[in-house]
Amino acid sequence: MSGVFSFPNPVNEVSARLVAAGVLAIALVTIIFDIPWLTLVLAYGFIARVLAGPKFSPLGLLVTKVITPALPFQEKLVPGPPKRFAQAIGVVFSVSAAILAVGFDLTTAAYVVLGVLAVFAFLESVFGFCAGCKVFAVLMHFGVIPEEVCERCNNLNLSAEPKSSPA
Repeated sequence: MSGVFSFPNPVNEVSARLVAAGVLAIALVTIIFDIPWLTLVLAYGFIARVLAGPKFSPLGLLVTKVITPALPFQEKLVPGPPKRFAQAIGVVFSVSAAILAVGFDLTTAAYVVLGVLAVFAFLESVFGFCAGCKVFAVLMHFGVIPEEVCERCNNLNLSAEPKSSPA
């Protein structure tokens, strides 16, 4: 069961940035076309990615299984724990937006929250700036993040599958 609910480490940054682009697109469609129920789709996606990486996230699966392999970009591996932390922050924003929009019919407030999420998704997708990852690094610096997580972040090969050498 723990293998099902695990987050990949390392993570392909190309895929992470494409997922962020998808989040940006969904957030903008939700706001521009006033489709409050799409906040539920965003919230589900973030929850699924935090719990199990891309395994149960339609957006994560589309990106990792279809889009990324079709692109000519070389894989760039980055530590998984900061990306999972960033996804957890996405859970907070998207669930808050969903509760505001669907639970309380406060779409303006929900769209403000989604707007903030969209800004950070834009920064990640276009510039590769992961604000959640930066917060994670600060928390590691102050000792809030446990040492064993820090070691995994510093050593990408610790959790990665061994790569076969070219034939």
